[in-house]
Amino acid sequence: MFQLLSYRAEPRMRDLIKIERANKHYDGVQALRDAHLAIRPGEVHALMGENGAGKSTLTKILAGAVRPDSAEIWWEDQRISITSPLDAQRQGIGVVFQELDLFPNLSVGENIVIGNMQMEGRRWIDRRGLAQFCRPLMERVGLITGAHARLGDLRIGEMQLVAIARALGFRARLILMDEPTSSLSGDAVANLFALIRDLKKLGVAIVYVSHKMDEVFALADRVTVMRDGATIETRAVSEITANQVIALMVGRELQETEAPPATVGECLLSVAELRTRKLHGVSFELRRGEVLGIAGLVGAGRSEIGAALFGLDPIIGGTIRLKGRAFRPRSPRHAIRRGLGLLPEDRKLEGLMMQMSVLQNSTMAVLHGFQKYGFLTRGEAAAVGPVHLRVRLKAASEDVSVSTLSGGSQQKVLLSKWLLADPDVLFLDEPTRGIDVAAKSDIYEIIRELAIQGKGIVFASSELPELLRCCHRILVMCGGRSVEILDARTATQEQIMRLATPRTAS
Repeated sequence: MFQLLSYRAEPRMRDLIKIERANKHYDGVQALRDAHLAIRPGEVHALMGENGAGKSTLTKILAGAVRPDSAEIWWEDQRISITSPLDAQRQGIGVVFQELDLFPNLSVGENIVIGNMQMEGRRWIDRRGLAQFCRPLMERVGLITGAHARLGDLRIGEMQLVAIARALGFRARLILMDEPTSSLSGDAVANLFALIRDLKKLGVAIVYVSHKMDEVFALADRVTVMRDGATIETRAVSEITANQVIALMVGRELQETEAPPATVGECLLSVAELRTRKLHGVSFELRRGEVLGIAGLVGAGRSEIGAALFGLDPIIGGTIRLKGRAFRPRSPRHAIRRGLGLLPEDRKLEGLMMQMSVLQNSTMAVLHGFQKYGFLTRGEAAAVGPVHLRVRLKAASEDVSVSTLSGGSQQKVLLSKWLLADPDVLFLDEPTRGIDVAAKSDIYEIIRELAIQGKGIVFASSELPELLRCCHRILVMCGGRSVEILDARTATQEQIMRLATPRTAS
């Protein structure tokens, strides 16, 4: 049977891997400008910067997923070439991408072993052998589903654990982790941190790409900051503060966004005992000008509320009233026409058409407003321009494919779509997932502005500090049920977690 912790700690050396003079451009946009990075054995090295700073491009070059225009790479002082993911794996490099490269129609176990060199030469693997190989990997990352479960049936947080388990299966000496906790709950994050510390003791190096300052300062030995495709500075974490890191990242000071004024308006949305296949009794009210947070562990039912309200999940029981009228969403189109919008958790699979342009994605929900005699008029660009300016979107032009944008810019395109649609109620599901501190600040400010305008905002998030920062009240979910609604001004993270934990809620 495969033994997970079979790494052998290597003698400390100056650098395990080093990349210098890395350059890459996409469609005329310079993603990397003579970037450099050096990683030592057995260290956790944080890589930070705004979305579009070049972090993901640099790690994808090391993973063999992207070919640079030019770069020099050394592995243990030997010049090497990485032209494919297989090259990287043979060298001892594993990777967990932010945008998961998994196969939803295959099983969990098949996703873990696919592309694994330890499986080379085998014509087939029986179900028992697959389970034996995957079990220690799945246990190590805290994944409780079976190896033969279909990956597409899992939540995105569980899929992220599958990706981490697959990287561990490569027995890598360097693991690249791009926003590994972006979809994980508190318990899963703690388990991942323990795993990283174990790997570090065994001499495995970790490149940790994250926008979360608390994670970086809890885990990392050193931090490298990138801006506009260039490496700005590398410092020991013990010698730098969070504010200094932010200043290096964005080149400006960010203003602290406060929650909107506590104005009590009319009830926009009333939900009573809502039940679907995954919800077992959810009740709450949302008023004009209010930001209602939704907290809970992975699988608690946060995203499922949005899916039910938007007509994606059939409603089995309960009542919904929207703007004083009975509401039973038949489809997303019906929900939009009634004045309700949904920004989904997974922007890549559920929110955006990745091969379509920035302009097309931005106007997708309001195309009827740009039609005449069945043809699109030329008013799209004029309508979108002010909205993109409002969200501070960074794109070479409105005609480029949205897939070429950074994660933060993609999220702003998705938000632009709903600003154009102008719904009375907007359900935001993890709107700041995988984006940098500057983009988060921009989105927080937009949420505040929408609330001041009298919109009703439902804000589902796994990050409790941002719920406490942005919301008026917080609905705590557990096991598909609403447990309690707290005043955000007096609530604490510990109180929310106690209510969200199944044994306490029961």
